[in-house]
Amino acid sequence: MAHKKRQSIAKLSRREGYALHPKAHKIMLNRPNKPGQEKGARDLKTSQYSNQLREKQKVKRIYGVQEKQFKKYFTVAAKKQGIAGANLLLDLEKRLDNVVFRAGFAGSRQAARQLVTHGHFMLNDRRVDIPSISVSVGDVITVRPKSTKNEYFKTVEDTVDTGEDASWLTSDIKKLKIDVKGVPTREEIDAGINEQLITEFYSR
Repeated sequence: MAHKKRQSIAKLSRREGYALHPKAHKIMLNRPNKPGQEKGARDLKTSQYSNQLREKQKVKRIYGVQEKQFKKYFTVAAKKQGIAGANLLLDLEKRLDNVVFRAGFAGSRQAARQLVTHGHFMLNDRRVDIPSISVSVGDVITVRPKSTKNEYFKTVEDTVDTGEDASWLTSDIKKLKIDVKGVPTREEIDAGINEQLITEFYSR
C-alpha cells in the first residue's frame, strides 16, 4: 500500500511539474516528462484556463487540502486587506500540519498531517488532532508527554531532515517544542508558485 501511495505522489508530482513530496525529487529528475508523455516530448501549448486550473491543483496538493476547503481558504483570503493570492498562501502556511513540517518534525506535510491527526501534539498545552488549525504569534506547540516516549520522537532529530527554514518559527527538536514568533512572509514560500493564476481562476 505504501509503495502504491509513493507511486501516486510521484505521478501527481510529474503531472504538476512540482515535487509534492521530498521523495518525488529524485523520481522527477529521472522522469521529468508528464505521465503518458514520451520522454523528451515538448509540452503542448495550454489555455490560460488550463494553466489556472493546474496551478490551483498544484497548490491544493502541496498543502494536502480538499477542493471545498481550498475554495473556502481563498474566499476568506480575498476578503482580507492585501493581495488575495498572497493571503491564501500565508493562511495555508499557518496550518498546524505545515508548521510541524516547517519546524523539522516531519519529512513531508503528509507525514506531519498524520502526526497531528494521531494527537501527538499540543497547542498551548491542549491536545489537538486537527491539521487545519491555524497558529498565531505567541502560540507554543509541543509534543504530548505520552508521545515523547514514542520511538519516532526519540530519534526525530537524527532521522528527519526537511531542509526547510522558517524565520517565523523557533524549533527546538531536543525539547520537542515549536514557538510561533512571527508570521510567514511571501518571500519564504516557494517561488515556483504563481498565486495570481489561482486568483484568476476564482475570478472567472
